[in-house]
Amino acid sequence: KTNVDTLTLTATPIPRTLHFSLMAARDLSNINTPPPNRQPVETKLQTFSEEAIRDAIIYETARGGQVFIVNNRVENIKEVAGMVQRLCPDVSVLTAHGQMKGTELEQKMAAFVEGQYDVLIATTIIESGLDIPNANTIIIINAHHFGLSDLHQMRGRVGRSNKKAFCYLMAPPLHTLSMEARKRLTAIEQFSDLGSGFQIAMRDLDIRGAGNLLGAEQSGFISEIGFDVYQKILQEAIEELKENDFAALYAEELKQKSFITDCQIETDFEVLIPDDYITNISERLVIYKELDEIENDEALANYRLRLIDRFGKIPLATEHLFKIIQLRWLAKNIGFEKLVLKQKKLIGYFVQNQQSPYYQSARFTHVLNYVQQNQRACKMKEKNNKLSLVFENVTAIHQAISVIEPLCVLTAVPA
Repeated sequence: KTNVDTLTLTATPIPRTLHFSLMAARDLSNINTPPPNRQPVETKLQTFSEEAIRDAIIYETARGGQVFIVNNRVENIKEVAGMVQRLCPDVSVLTAHGQMKGTELEQKMAAFVEGQYDVLIATTIIESGLDIPNANTIIIINAHHFGLSDLHQMRGRVGRSNKKAFCYLMAPPLHTLSMEARKRLTAIEQFSDLGSGFQIAMRDLDIRGAGNLLGAEQSGFISEIGFDVYQKILQEAIEELKENDFAALYAEELKQKSFITDCQIETDFEVLIPDDYITNISERLVIYKELDEIENDEALANYRLRLIDRFGKIPLATEHLFKIIQLRWLAKNIGFEKLVLKQKKLIGYFVQNQQSPYYQSARFTHVLNYVQQNQRACKMKEKNNKLSLVFENVTAIHQAISVIEPLCVLTAVPA
C-alpha cells in the first residue's frame, strides 16, 4: 500500500534490515534507555562443566530465584534433566519443548511462572514472549550452535527485574570451533551492557553479510563478494549501459555527470574520530555516514559546529578528517580516482580507463594547461598505463588543498 508509514521494533535487526538502514533506505532510531533499575546481564563463556552448572543453580535457588537451561535437542532433554537432578537433588526440575501438545506445554509454563519449579530445561521455545522476573540465571548448552540474535534473545529472558542476572554460554574450546562460531561467541560475551543490541546486530552484519537487495535472502554474501562490492558493480553496470546503449535517452544526465563516482584517499596522517572523543560505536558510525553525505563547505562548517556543541573541542585527528573531506571533493572535481598524501608527497591518479571521455573533456584540458604553465610545481607521469600528477614537499592536508585547488574546474569551464 502507498502512503503507509511502517514502524519496526527489534532488539537485533537482521543483517539486511540493518544494512538498509545504514544505506538510508530505511530510517533508524536507537532506544538506549533501559527500564528503571535494570542491570546488565553478566555473560560468561566457558567449556561444558557439570560443576559450573551445579554452582550456578545452587547460587540462584539459594537467593530464591529460578533457572533456565537451554538444550535445543529434544532427543536428550530428559538426560539433561536427569543430570541436573543428580547434581542438585533438592531442586525441582521441569522440561518443555515444541513437540509437546499445546495444553500440556501451557500448563508446564504456567507452573514455572507461578514458581512451582526451580529449573526449566527447554529448547529455544523460550526465546521470546516470556517475562519471568524471578528467573535470573540462564545456561545455554552448545551455545556455538546458535546465531548471534538467538543468543541475545535468550539472554534477554533473564535480568528482567532489579536483580543481578547471569548467562552461562557452554561451548567446546574456542580453538576447536569455526571462525564464525568464535566470532559469535566472543561478540555476545563482549556486548553484554544494556542496550547493546545494535552493536550485536552490527557484528552479525559483519559476520554473515547483508543478504540480497532484491530477493528473499536476509543474510549471506552475494557471490562471496559482499553487498557493498555487489552494489558498486551493479551501479557501474547501470552507468555503462547509460553511456553506451542509451546515450541519447540520458544525454542531459550524462552532461551533468562526473567522470568518477568517488576518490580513494591514502595518507599517513591520523584521520578519524577518536574513541575517547565519541565513545559510543554506533554514534561514531552515524557521524561517519553523515559526513560522507555532506557535499559543500557550508554544510561541513555547520556540522563541525554541531560536533563542538555536542562533544566539545574537536581533536586534531578529526580536524584532519574534515580537511580530507574537502580534499576529496577537489580531487573528484579534477578527475582523480585516487589521491595519495604520504612522505611529504602528493600523487593524484587520473581515471584509469584510457578510453574514458574524461581525456577528451574540457576538464582534462584545463589540467594539461595548468601543468604546462606550472612545470616547477608539479609533474605529469605515466607508469604501467597509469597517468598521475605528482606534487613534492606537501607536508600538511591544508597545503594539499591549496596545491590542487587551482586545478579544479569552475562553473565558467564546461565539463
